[in-house]
Amino acid sequence: MPLIAERLDRISPSQTIAVRQKVAALKREGRGVLGVSSGEPDFNTPQHVKDAAILAIESGETKYTDVAGTPELRRAVADKFRRDSGIDYRTEEIIISTGAKQVMFNAMLATLNEGDEAIIPTPCWVSYPDIVALAGGKPVFVPCGQNHGFKLRADDLEAAITPRTRWFILNNPCNPTGAAYSATDLRPLCDVLLRHPDVWVLTDDIYEKIAYDETPATIVQVEPRLKDRTITMNGVSKAYAMTGWRIGFAGAPLPLIKAMDKLQSQSTSNTSSIGQAAALAALTGPTDFIDTMVSAFRQRRDIVVEMLNAAPGITCHKPEGTFYVFPSMAGCLHKTTPHDVRITDDLAFVTALLEEEGVALVHGTVFLCPDHFRLSYATDTETLREACARIQRFCRSLR
Repeated sequence: MPLIAERLDRISPSQTIAVRQKVAALKREGRGVLGVSSGEPDFNTPQHVKDAAILAIESGETKYTDVAGTPELRRAVADKFRRDSGIDYRTEEIIISTGAKQVMFNAMLATLNEGDEAIIPTPCWVSYPDIVALAGGKPVFVPCGQNHGFKLRADDLEAAITPRTRWFILNNPCNPTGAAYSATDLRPLCDVLLRHPDVWVLTDDIYEKIAYDETPATIVQVEPRLKDRTITMNGVSKAYAMTGWRIGFAGAPLPLIKAMDKLQSQSTSNTSSIGQAAALAALTGPTDFIDTMVSAFRQRRDIVVEMLNAAPGITCHKPEGTFYVFPSMAGCLHKTTPHDVRITDDLAFVTALLEEEGVALVHGTVFLCPDHFRLSYATDTETLREACARIQRFCRSLR
């Protein structure tokens, strides 16, 4: 009798983590690899946040907290939603989890029955389909092409909804494309959702503060009537350069929060008390460093987009948010490298690029969008210029 549960056959290991680990291994071997694949700001966690964590340790804040988080942090999260988006959540309608990923795990496991469907616009973050599948649900993919700015259209959302649809999952701004939905963009989607009262919404706003031209909106902000069936999910990883602290949070209707709390009580219990103290400082302290970070990302974005569009066979859309670009490499397909490697698909492209030029990317098929790749510009400008120069050289070498 097999030891491993059949449910694990529904999912795959995270490919973005696998690329990061491969880059680290190559560097240990002495290879001059430029890793531009990781979704992690290269800025340090702000000093006042680190100081708050140190103080929490020294003052003995090292005990269990409420499963859903400390009252102080939950109030700060409720204040954040009110301040940034005009959404009123009571403290008891907030949950703190070990990263936004656990928020989503809790939500899907607490609500999905076998065969229930979750609509996911693609390209999408790699974990969405696997989390849905692990919970017994069926991911339903709706392609959003570069010709539409990688944004979902209302007619396509309407066409994807069936009697089995339980969730609509929206990442705004989007990993991997950087597409950001304004209030104007969201209005037609909200109108569709109003016509389907059994469909719940999970909006993943983790990149909301990393936007360049216009602040992205969120679903309940645009349509308050959807509040009673929406999870507004966020965290401190991206905007506050706190990826390793593992603090995610969400606001949602109380019955769902209670169900998620119940589930979390039997998995991790509360997240780190020290991490919660740090997150409290992040949400209530100075935020001028965010503007500094976003300004740097904007400059890097512009450099990367210009240099990639100068590479033969590559077309790069300029993203409105995040720190990723998601170019098409369709113009490189069916060509051959100087080492006689045939570029048959996006995986062959990124593999050959890594072997021949030492540049690590993530291929687009991982994000449910073949013939593309993701490049993260969450690293220094010198590295980005060199990486893009190597990509240009690689593309020029194809025949």
